[in-house]
Amino acid sequence: MASNDHWRIEVAASQSPWTHPHWVEWIKWVVASYAQWTGQSLSDAGPEEFPRVLFHAPFVLVSHGKEADPVLCYGNQTALKLWEMSLSQFLETPSRYTAEPMHRDERAQLLERTTRYGFVDDYQGIRISASGTRFRIHQATVWNVIDAEGTYQGQAAMFHEWTPIGS
Repeated sequence: MASNDHWRIEVAASQSPWTHPHWVEWIKWVVASYAQWTGQSLSDAGPEEFPRVLFHAPFVLVSHGKEADPVLCYGNQTALKLWEMSLSQFLETPSRYTAEPMHRDERAQLLERTTRYGFVDDYQGIRISASGTRFRIHQATVWNVIDAEGTYQGQAAMFHEWTPIGS
């Protein structure tokens, strides 16, 4: 994959981001890593359909890269709606900004635990959208994304349930 961020602009400008070669490769790693860590599949679709099906899935699927301050590099439509961001906004966001400042230490502990064990499947926490809407995520699975050679590339998270907080 490209070492620069030019692909983010291309993906954000696309009407069908799931067709961009970067995303196709990334989602293969996300799906294979999830299966390796959990023994489960993210979808019943065939591998060639994963990018499209997961982009339109009714659950949240997000991921970030391995930068020192990781930036979001994937978010499906459900995630974009929940975080109230356009795809271009999402792909420019450091993943730590998905949590309020007071909850970032908790988030950092989750990511460290995921790094150590490969995945966790019991995470609950509070997140915040771009407009300031707070919500609690339930039973999130977070896992390390590795490439075909087994090299760490980042982390992904998936969850089906969330609850708005406040009004």
